[in-house]
Amino acid sequence: MKVNRIWSLLIVLFFVGILAACNDSEDASSNSEDSSGDTPEDTQETIKIGVLASLTGALEAYGDQTKKGFELGLEYATDGTMEVAGKKIEVFFEDTETDPTVARQKAIGLLEDKEVDFLVGSSSSGDTLAVTPLAEEYEKIMVVEPAAADSITGSEYNDYIFRTARNSAQDAVAAAASIAGEGVKIATLAPDYSFGHDGVAAFVAAAEDLGADIVHEEYADQAATDFTANIQKIIESDPDYLFVVWSGANSPWNQISDMRLQDQGIQITTGAPDIAALATMTQLVGMEGFTVYYHTLPDNEVNDWLVEEHKKRFDGAVPDLFTPGGMSAAIAIVEALNKNEGEADANALIEVMEGMSFDTPKGTMTFRPEDHQALQEMYSITLEESDEVDYPVPVLNRILTPEETAPPIMNE
Repeated sequence: MKVNRIWSLLIVLFFVGILAACNDSEDASSNSEDSSGDTPEDTQETIKIGVLASLTGALEAYGDQTKKGFELGLEYATDGTMEVAGKKIEVFFEDTETDPTVARQKAIGLLEDKEVDFLVGSSSSGDTLAVTPLAEEYEKIMVVEPAAADSITGSEYNDYIFRTARNSAQDAVAAAASIAGEGVKIATLAPDYSFGHDGVAAFVAAAEDLGADIVHEEYADQAATDFTANIQKIIESDPDYLFVVWSGANSPWNQISDMRLQDQGIQITTGAPDIAALATMTQLVGMEGFTVYYHTLPDNEVNDWLVEEHKKRFDGAVPDLFTPGGMSAAIAIVEALNKNEGEADANALIEVMEGMSFDTPKGTMTFRPEDHQALQEMYSITLEESDEVDYPVPVLNRILTPEETAPPIMNE
């Protein structure tokens, strides 16, 4: 009996051993497949940038200029690799439709769905002001371009905002210097939203400091097509000069000409706008003013590259008013990432970008540490006829240096 029990036990142990061996073999096979089979490829880290722009609607031309400039800027700053500090750059463009509600929704989508590291934009100051609080909330750097409202780096400032665009006060300093003086009477015309109000407020402050009298401020609907009533009020105020702040395709220039303000002793002055608007200003040949950019004015290697490449890629077209701004925003981001060894942590980048200087089509820009506004060149010009194009062109009187056009610090 004992022999039988021992034999039965040996048989059981034999089968247990076989099962264990089989299991060990399967485990080994499974482990072998895990180690020697297909594994996920090593993926290169990516820097993601979300660009907000008016790609449709009244400011579509500005959005298109920013987009083209930004793409060219990334290519220039990365020597064509579209990489920075060993990381790929991926860009997402979103159309704000020049609607602050849409701009905010699109920005949230970029931050949450695309998980972007940077925001850039936008074409409208109203759109931009709807988005800038999100940069602080999500702790992401936002480079503002081309929105110009002073409040962006003024009363609505937060540490995550850096602006390559000039602000309205920079425009105002240049404009006031060209016409204001003791006892000079000036009226203003501007669109009725933050860009227009901020622009006029900055101009008024600069002009009054020079002794001028502001006799009337007129604000028109930014979507208006008929400015007759607005211009009539200006005529009735009997100014020596009319200073116009405007953006968008629906400009008031034709009606200003039709109502013969200059024949009534009212001189017109403004910032020379984009090429489309210049085409409506033939009646203003001889006007002295200023401009943010015209492709023949800056004299530097970055602008030379921009003009040449833009002509190559866009059927001979030259870069327009806000193209260099888009390029400058891209260059600023790449420069900051290079300085920070490719790390996109916003709080570390703030320290890197405050006081940072970088070369742009408009010369060297510097982010002022106090408010993150880029100090930059602007241009004193006279509008003159040209044999090469069918619109009056800005001809350089002199370069206004970053120091000359530095606006007051308004976020204190």
